[in-house]
Amino acid sequence: MPLEPLVCPRTATRGWHCPRRVSSVLHRDVKHFGKQHLFDGSDETCWNSDQGTSQWVTLEFPSPVRVSELQLQFQGGFSSRLCTLEGCRTGEELAKISELYPQDSHAMQISFQVEETVLDKLKITFGSSTDFFGRIVVYHLGVLGERL
Repeated sequence: MPLEPLVCPRTATRGWHCPRRVSSVLHRDVKHFGKQHLFDGSDETCWNSDQGTSQWVTLEFPSPVRVSELQLQFQGGFSSRLCTLEGCRTGEELAKISELYPQDSHAMQISFQVEETVLDKLKITFGSSTDFFGRIVVYHLGVLGERL
């Protein structure tokens, strides 16, 4: 079965809502740097975290999904050297799925294959920022897989 985007702007309009949370937003300026920009498909907007040692994004799906692939586009100089993926089913504790090692680049980094896991909640932790202050800037976050 072909992979499909599990979170994107059209999911909410089709009644498939996925609550999203992030660790922080630069200067609390949600309008310009908020989590909605992770999935809006625009090259002009981004999620920009505030400073700190560990930043994260959490996605809660309304029904189980099978995650297979992650796509990331950082701003060079504000990327993460290590991304830890954790997931769980409703009512369970988060468990580590895998670790990814992105490049410090503005290019779209696609096809981070992850161990296929059925889950309702996915947490992506950006553990080691290339920015001295720990800020992370993400222009695109794609989570691909299958809705169950």
